[in-house]
Amino acid sequence: MDFDQRFFRSLKAQGLDVAAPLPFRGGRSNRVWRCGDRVVKLYLRHRDNPLFANDPAREVAALAALSGTGMVPSLLGSGRFEGHNWLIYGHITGAPWQQDSGHVAQLLGRLHDQPEFSGLPRGVNGSAALEAQVEVILNRCTTDPDRVAQLQQLRPIGQVPALSQLALIHGDPVPGNLLAHDGTLTLIDWQCPQMGDPSEDLALFLSPAMQVLYRGAVLSATEVEAFLAAYPDPRVVGRYLSLKPWFHWRMAGYCLWRCTDGNPLDQQGYELELAAMDQSSIPNTA
Repeated sequence: MDFDQRFFRSLKAQGLDVAAPLPFRGGRSNRVWRCGDRVVKLYLRHRDNPLFANDPAREVAALAALSGTGMVPSLLGSGRFEGHNWLIYGHITGAPWQQDSGHVAQLLGRLHDQPEFSGLPRGVNGSAALEAQVEVILNRCTTDPDRVAQLQQLRPIGQVPALSQLALIHGDPVPGNLLAHDGTLTLIDWQCPQMGDPSEDLALFLSPAMQVLYRGAVLSATEVEAFLAAYPDPRVVGRYLSLKPWFHWRMAGYCLWRCTDGNPLDQQGYELELAAMDQSSIPNTA
């Protein structure tokens, strides 16, 4: 009997309804199946990701803490099997986000107003912390020293101080983790929530690399403007704009690290983030 058969036999022995599992495509971190009105996620062990955690305990805690808000799927069970964590939550009939960036901004604004729950680490906060994180990422890019040196020379100028008051952030609000259904949006894949700078979530959603990877196209200027206009706290928007060069610099480093896996979209993402970094250095005259 192979691993999958043993795994689902174990779930059924616990009285869980996981009949006829159908694998989902597209996940980059874990294995996921649909079983009727349920989703089963099996967490895989990977090399440490320098930007996106894969923490099953945080996902369980997030689904429990945010139950009833409409922002998360319903938690139905969790456990371990042969050294792997697993999670079951309610299936949502919908599709990954494609349009109406303002709706995403409103959802993130609601999320950032939610209270803290236990088990959350503190996120990267301020330009000095972002710079230190980029150095950690670039130290892992051992196969392309020339582009590492190029990125090190592109370090943004200036300093943006850390926030004194943190907010609950999703940590990975990319289009593939936003399900559109019944006129609303639900966030999935809660493996890396943090108490952090809310502008981090704005940067991750607006990232051209993440948009190409999960939606197939970068956001238009109109979509970016609509997103920033719809986010409910202009102070967070202003902070995002101040940190924008650092966010693009970090994502370029992350895409360079991902390039070692040979995915051409990571190479495209690297180039898009460099181009966006150039644009972000142009003063805003609006």
